[in-house]
Amino acid sequence: MNNVIWAFVLVLTFGCKPQQQITPEQLTSTIQEPQIEYKQPKNIVFLIGDGMGLTQITLGMLANGDRTALEDYPVVGLHKCRSSDALITDSAAAATAFACGVRTYNGAIGVDQDTLPVKTVLEMAEDSGLGTGLIATSTIVHATPASYIAHNKYRKNYEAIAADFMNTEVDLMIGGGKKYFERREFDDMNLLDTLKSNGYEVYDFLTELDAIPVETKSNVAYFSADTDPLPVAQGRDYLLPATKYGLDYLKQKNSEGFFLMVEGSQIDWGGHANLQEYVISEYLEFDTVIEYVRAWAEEDGETLVVVTADHETGGLAIQPESKMDSLVTAFTSTYHTGVMIPVFAFGPGSEAFSGIYDNTEIFDKMVHALDLNKAKY
Repeated sequence: MNNVIWAFVLVLTFGCKPQQQITPEQLTSTIQEPQIEYKQPKNIVFLIGDGMGLTQITLGMLANGDRTALEDYPVVGLHKCRSSDALITDSAAAATAFACGVRTYNGAIGVDQDTLPVKTVLEMAEDSGLGTGLIATSTIVHATPASYIAHNKYRKNYEAIAADFMNTEVDLMIGGGKKYFERREFDDMNLLDTLKSNGYEVYDFLTELDAIPVETKSNVAYFSADTDPLPVAQGRDYLLPATKYGLDYLKQKNSEGFFLMVEGSQIDWGGHANLQEYVISEYLEFDTVIEYVRAWAEEDGETLVVVTADHETGGLAIQPESKMDSLVTAFTSTYHTGVMIPVFAFGPGSEAFSGIYDNTEIFDKMVHALDLNKAKY
């Protein structure tokens, strides 16, 4: 019996090799990061609800029978939206962050904090041979659409911003502000004539959108108002038809793909005015666009849709005494607030938009999705 015990001890002592020590460097080198391949989209539709924070979404959802089209977007993230010179961003700095990937000062249009022009994702898409489009329920020279196509140190230099549209080949633009092109105080030029000489078909609000042929190979400029378009509650009804037109027009015009930005501009204006019904009506119109674009992209199979806002407006709160059929709200500000903003994404490449990140990273993610190269002038 003693011999058996001694034999067992000898096996344990000499038959087993001592465990080797593994350094942290060796451990790291043996770990393989999972390689996740995401399908690359051919098109991007970027939907911006100006001033649309989480409470505006909630308010619109409750007013719509507890339903919003955003529920059909499987990827959700949050972006941080300060500007370079303030905790609270304005629309110009936020749009420049989306369009150019730089954090800049409030009031800047397509320029960095030193007022130097920065190439936009729309311009990069043009350089890569893709189709491009801008649609807004503000003037087309307003802060958000302007930041994709213009480079100016101050957002209210509307006539100078309109002149920058002559330096681009954007395929489609739909929005208000005809007077900044046609009846200019700065130089007395009629830029509508310049657009026509540059090969654009130019239309205004006297022409119904559905009367404009989708199959044209010309660029299209449609001015929905002489100055600011009306609120939807006062009869404006072009955002969804314009979006439908824009998708079909860009799809047939350029087989290489496209970038389209659509802004529901006046959700923000309702917040500034502290008017609950203004916010709701503008959000509900934008929600129909959110729903239509997702369905269009699902059928297309090659389109990434990203929905977000530049900032929240009004410090909107839904009060405790609210009921489903009687919403009571309070505004804490007539300006923007600094809360993080939700991001919703659908389609190929949408996985990149989850998590929490700076608003400038939305530019990076879109550039990567379309395989564009970031470049400055």
